[in-house]
Amino acid sequence: MIFDWFKSKEFYYEEIFKKLQKKKVHFVVVGGIAVSLYGAVRLTSDADIILELDVENVKKFMSALGELGYEPKVPVDPLDFADPRKREKWIKEKGMKVFAFWHPKRPLELVDVFVENPIDFQEIDKEKTVKKARGFEVPIPSLRHLVKLKKLAGWEQDLKDVEILEKLYGKIQ
Repeated sequence: MIFDWFKSKEFYYEEIFKKLQKKKVHFVVVGGIAVSLYGAVRLTSDADIILELDVENVKKFMSALGELGYEPKVPVDPLDFADPRKREKWIKEKGMKVFAFWHPKRPLELVDVFVENPIDFQEIDKEKTVKKARGFEVPIPSLRHLVKLKKLAGWEQDLKDVEILEKLYGKIQ
């Protein structure tokens, strides 16, 4: 069944994507939102984002989230994420995969940003697809990259997402 999320009454995280556009942040939305934007029925409670991890882009991203009231779920300065040495330390010492944010007034709205990109951002960016709706754009990876990301994650839900996408689009290499 194909679902057009853009025609639904609410599109969660619209304000984030609009703000990131306005600040010219280089990012793609992955995870359940990307799966849904390809037309698969998929509920998700968070926005999973892959950023170009250069310092200036990360600072623009953190500024955007801060202006919207989002805070890190862990008690650290969000600008620490812009420092590649600190990200590397988080990966090695804490096994961190994503840097999670939440909104204190809307605690069910979560944003997870990859601490390390499983696929080079430039590679994803070259093939990305942009879905347009209600005056804003949502950049998502190509089907090929989305499936690769899902397989790399390997969680049960990710593998189910791959199955559903392949039912809709055929085998994806």
